[in-house]
Amino acid sequence: MLESKMKWRYNQIEDHKSSLLGNTDQSPLMKQLFIQRGLTTNEEVQRFLSPQIEDLHQPFLLKDMEKAVQRVHKAIQNEEKILVFGDYDADGVSSTVVMLKALTELGAKCDFYIPNRFTEGYGPNETAFRTASEQGYNVIITVDTGITSVHEADIANELGMDLIITDHHEPQTNIPECFAIIHPKCSPDYPFKELAGVGVALKFAEAILGYFPVQLLSYAAIGTIADLVPLFDENRVIAYYGLEELRTTTDVGLKALIQVCQLEDLDEQSIGFSIGPRLNAVGRLQDADLAVELLLMEDMESAIEIANEINKINDERKKVVQRIVSEADQIVKSKPERRIIVVSNEGWNQGVLGIVASHLVRKYDRPAIVLSTQPELGVVKGSARSIPAFDLFEGCMRMRDLFTHFGGHSQAAGMTLPIENVDKLEFQLDNILNNELAEEDLKQELEISGQLSLEHITLELIRDISKLAPFGMKNPKPVFQIKEIPADIKRIGSQKNHLKMQFRKSSTRMDAIGFGWGDVYNQIAPQTPIKIAGELSINEWNGNQTAQLMIQDMKIDEWQLFDFRGKRRENIIPHFEEDAIIVSNQTKNMVSEVSQVSYNKDIISDYNKCQTVYIDELPKHLDDLKYVINYFQPKKIVACYEVESSNYLFAFPSREDFVWFYALIKKQGPFHMHTYLDSLRKHKGWNDDKINFMSEVFSDLGFVKIENGKITALDNPLKKDLSESTVYQSREQQSEIEKQLYYSNYEDLRKWFMECMDYLENPREEATHGI
Repeated sequence: MLESKMKWRYNQIEDHKSSLLGNTDQSPLMKQLFIQRGLTTNEEVQRFLSPQIEDLHQPFLLKDMEKAVQRVHKAIQNEEKILVFGDYDADGVSSTVVMLKALTELGAKCDFYIPNRFTEGYGPNETAFRTASEQGYNVIITVDTGITSVHEADIANELGMDLIITDHHEPQTNIPECFAIIHPKCSPDYPFKELAGVGVALKFAEAILGYFPVQLLSYAAIGTIADLVPLFDENRVIAYYGLEELRTTTDVGLKALIQVCQLEDLDEQSIGFSIGPRLNAVGRLQDADLAVELLLMEDMESAIEIANEINKINDERKKVVQRIVSEADQIVKSKPERRIIVVSNEGWNQGVLGIVASHLVRKYDRPAIVLSTQPELGVVKGSARSIPAFDLFEGCMRMRDLFTHFGGHSQAAGMTLPIENVDKLEFQLDNILNNELAEEDLKQELEISGQLSLEHITLELIRDISKLAPFGMKNPKPVFQIKEIPADIKRIGSQKNHLKMQFRKSSTRMDAIGFGWGDVYNQIAPQTPIKIAGELSINEWNGNQTAQLMIQDMKIDEWQLFDFRGKRRENIIPHFEEDAIIVSNQTKNMVSEVSQVSYNKDIISDYNKCQTVYIDELPKHLDDLKYVINYFQPKKIVACYEVESSNYLFAFPSREDFVWFYALIKKQGPFHMHTYLDSLRKHKGWNDDKINFMSEVFSDLGFVKIENGKITALDNPLKKDLSESTVYQSREQQSEIEKQLYYSNYEDLRKWFMECMDYLENPREEATHGI
């Protein structure tokens, strides 16, 4: 048995929905995937598979759009200075670039400002606004920020500046009073509420330009995908066409970034794992201005230089994250276990705390808050990440009074609070989690789109699934479950920390790759059906294409047999499981912390059931081992016994051998065994063990007397079968035990243990043979 790391949730389709798509050329599996995405008509499917720019909603459906556009045009006409106030993440950087490019195209006098994460914190601030006023700015346009800036809006009004807020973050109770707010969630007539910050900026750019700016889609795709907003409806259109633009871009900054990232096939993963993290890294460690400057660059040589610098910053960011994760992990281990993780330390870089929190969530299956302490100010600042079962935004809003600043959404948040409130925050959130979530809710969830048989996995199927891309939130790449017996399993990688399985059935062959799964190699027994959940892809090698499954999780429901017969025990059992028991003929002091019992039914019955049974020695009777296995019903059986002197390999005397030898003893009369050993060896080819065994059987039956090495046939012995000799029975019994448990092949041994699971008391006695 192998436990899964995550909680598997099967995305079942209700029977009445399965016929909604009616007559279509789509396969049943594809229909299932469409319905899982809420697509229930052929028109919706076609719009999803072939999104069109025309599917985007009109920007003027957004509240305050008309007045905001008029104000921008007036500012351009009057040559007023416009400041674009952005944010320091990839969404904020791309939003800033989209807004600047649109304004510049219209001839606006404009510049941008992104606050320093460390000296100013998140969002607009009074000092920045006052400085902007002093520099002659009349209009400030925020992008990807501002919806919680109530005080800063008042400052803008006081200074006589018109503040236009464009944002997508969750509005709170108090909404800023300013010239205009362009926000989907503050716009009752706008149909789609899930735009990223750059999506809102794109809408504003379209409105002020008077046409749809296709040339800005590549930036919009970067921000949309990097910010992990749901990739459906408008976001799907933006990501779909933005990626197309990105693949053929002539923008110098983007080309330089793509070159430094060494990207060839650009897709959503290119943004999620390469472009986005690099743009984010700049704002995490220093001013984000460098990222904006790169995307505005027009000289390729300079762009490559900046892109390389950003790449170095990203490498440094990785090192910082690794160090803080290690320190945070030590703090978590030193504290009493709670359902919320709250860790803080002076000197932690605020820019990477969200990444650190994500690491902790994945490792401990708990919501995590990671804070940087600033004793001189008496505050802590940091980030939080949550688990699917817990709405972090809603939970923290219940204790809003603990925070100086707070914002975010259900799965992520940023916050500032007084140092003395940290313990209160931890205590109150822990109470909420204890009262409202079961232990099972804390486990990370993996959604399974469907179950597939190996023979149904084809390259054509994988190509059909790829039509659902770009994948992301609310349109995840489908995860499928297969249940098969691997034909081959091996560890790969320089550190052997990855796993590769190969499955074969008929003409179908598929590899399954599990990065970071190398540690389960020794937990998978041969001929065991494994349930694997993963994403399908196509692997290309030397011009050949094969199906491949990228492992997300795995589990084994069946019991397993691990065959280590005849091997050195210290190489077999480097450590024992907590719920294990070692069985042998007599208890030994092998591993002090593990229960060790002998094949004694009375003793065994005193023990609770356990998951793993290690068989250290062969039993004296097969029924003893049958009882052990039937009693414990283990999920894991480890056969690690040896045979030093084999009874099975012993040349068992035939009935004729016994008859001949007995006749010799009677004929010769009393004689010393050693005087005849050489002649018996030469004449009959018997070894000493065989001769001694037959002698002991005759003695046990009362046919002969052996005294001081002298053997004498007794007169008129009772007629008995060989099987009546306990010596004969023991040798025959041990031979049969060895044959069944030691010299059998793996499949036969596994079958025998399987029968033991259903073993009943008083099994049929084994047949015996006499002379």
